[in-house]
Amino acid sequence: MIKSYKLRRTLANTFIYILLAVLGIIWLFPLVWLVMHSFRIDPNGGTPAILTDHLLPYVSELGFDNYIGLFTETQFMQWFWNTLFVAICSCIISSLSILMVAYAFSRLRFKARKPFINVGMIMGMFPGFMTTIALYYILKMMGMSQTLLGLILCYSGGAGLGYLVAKGFFDTIPRALDEAATIDGANRNQIFWKIILPMSKPIIVYTVLTTFISPWCDFILVRIVMGDNVSRYTVSRGLWMWTDKEYKADYYRYFLSGSVVVAIPITALFLYLQKYYVEGVTAGGVKG
Repeated sequence: MIKSYKLRRTLANTFIYILLAVLGIIWLFPLVWLVMHSFRIDPNGGTPAILTDHLLPYVSELGFDNYIGLFTETQFMQWFWNTLFVAICSCIISSLSILMVAYAFSRLRFKARKPFINVGMIMGMFPGFMTTIALYYILKMMGMSQTLLGLILCYSGGAGLGYLVAKGFFDTIPRALDEAATIDGANRNQIFWKIILPMSKPIIVYTVLTTFISPWCDFILVRIVMGDNVSRYTVSRGLWMWTDKEYKADYYRYFLSGSVVVAIPITALFLYLQKYYVEGVTAGGVKG
C-alpha cells in the first residue's frame, strides 16, 4: 500500500516537473532568441538579413557591432534618458501620492472617507488607456503636448487611486504606535514621516517598483501624446518606430539590441528588491 502510494506520488511529481520544464522552455525560448539575435552580425561586413534559414545564429555570426551601433549611430541614448527622467519623476510623485492617500484612508476618520474609497475603487476598474485621447487634448490646450512634463503629469496625476495595497499594509501596523506618539506630542504629519514610513520599507519598495515600471514600459500614452516629436520619444515608442516598414531593413537589429538594453535596468532593480517586493504584496493583502 505504501509502496503503491509512493510510486503514484513519484509518477505524479515526475509528470509535473516535465510539464513545468516544457512550459519553462516555451517561455524562455523567445527571450533566448532575442538575446542571441541581438548579437548577430553579417560576417561579410554588411547589414544582416532580417530572416535567416536557421533558428539561432552561428558562433561565427556573433559580435558586438549591433550594440556599438545602437549607442553611436542612433537616438537610442536620448530616448533612454527621456524614459529614465520621466520614470524617476513619475515614480517620486506617484509614490508619495499613493503612500499619503493610503495613510489617510487607513488612519483618519472623516465623513467622506467611505465614498472616496468606493469612488477610488470604481475608477480603478477602468483601464487607463480609455482616457488617452482626452488627456492628449487637455495637454494640447495647456500647451504641454509632445513634452516630457506632460507625460509626467499623466503618469502621476491619478496615482493616488492605487492606494489599496498600501492601505492594507498600513492597516497591519498597530494603532497603539500612533496613540503613543500623539501622547508624546507628535502630530499626524510627524507620525507619518517619522514613525509609519520607517516601518514600511516593504510597501515603499513595492510602490516604488510599480510606479517606476509603469512609465518605463508604457507605449500607448507615449504614442498619442508625443505624436511625431522623435526627440521626445521614450524607448518603447522609439523601438516601435524601428519596426515600421521604412526602418525595418536597417534598424531591426538595433531594435533587438535596444530591447535587451532597456530590460537590463528594470530586471536588475527587481531582482535586487525582490524580497521587499514580495513582503509588500503579501502584507498589503492581509487586511483591507
